[in-house]
Amino acid sequence: MSGLEQLEAIATELISEFEVTAAPVPIETILQNPKDGMWEQVDITQLSGSFLSLKDRYSPRMSIARLLAKHLTTCPWGQERGLFELLQQADNLNSFARMLVMPRNLVEQVNTAARTPTTMSLQFEVPVDDVRLRLDEIFGS
Repeated sequence: MSGLEQLEAIATELISEFEVTAAPVPIETILQNPKDGMWEQVDITQLSGSFLSLKDRYSPRMSIARLLAKHLTTCPWGQERGLFELLQQADNLNSFARMLVMPRNLVEQVNTAARTPTTMSLQFEVPVDDVRLRLDEIFGS
């Protein structure tokens, strides 16, 4: 299994653990309300403006998804799954963040006609550029 396939499985497991069944994924709530044995609770109101990307109205959600991914690398749950090593590979952190906000199973549930970057950006509350990348990761070019 490749590193990206492992990350996909870990993202699916995490989303399932938090019983997310529809978009948008409540990434902020997940980060702030970890399950037992995961990471320390995070107060996102304490994040500095320099941490959050503001290029797009949904860019802050991607910043929070990357923060969640980083917290997962050091918590027992993430360590058991080898996340630290997996996220050391080039751009895997960004890919994993996209997997968290656009889980494969939820993307695949979207009607084929509605799988446009603009439509899915609104549905998943993710920047259009990240939607394009995620669709390419799942379905190829």
